[in-house]
Amino acid sequence: MAVNYTVLEIFEIAVQIEQNGAQYYRTAASVTKDKVVADILLKLAAMEDNHRQIFSDMLESYKNNMEDANTFDPDNEALYYMKGIALNSGWEGRGALKLTLSGEETPTKILKTALSGEQTSINFYLGIKELVKSQSDKEKVEQIIKEEMSHIVSLQKNLEQLK
Repeated sequence: MAVNYTVLEIFEIAVQIEQNGAQYYRTAASVTKDKVVADILLKLAAMEDNHRQIFSDMLESYKNNMEDANTFDPDNEALYYMKGIALNSGWEGRGALKLTLSGEETPTKILKTALSGEQTSINFYLGIKELVKSQSDKEKVEQIIKEEMSHIVSLQKNLEQLK
């Protein structure tokens, strides 16, 4: 059975990924006892907010031009790829965060969880980059990928400093 799918659904997932990422970072910042880690997490939350807005704007743009929103995917490969990444890996992409923070997590645990989420995001956004049609949108997604990669660098550096 064929599943009808549009780029709109993918952008909706991307918006949710960024919203969930920002929520995770803010929650983790509020429960960590390490002030340096909290500051890093709050900066990352603000960046995720910016990414969410970019994807929201792209979603609206595609809604206004529905012929760009249709994607030919007769075997649903792109759909399975995007859903597989967004729904089955880590905390980003889920409709609601399953992860609860007790406040007892170590800064190392918080940063490792964040690293996993960022890696998942990059994989998802690489798929989005292949789906968008305009060069302008491709460049926006590439910029977000680069920023997500910088999040990984920052998180990894801070993880190593904790050791």
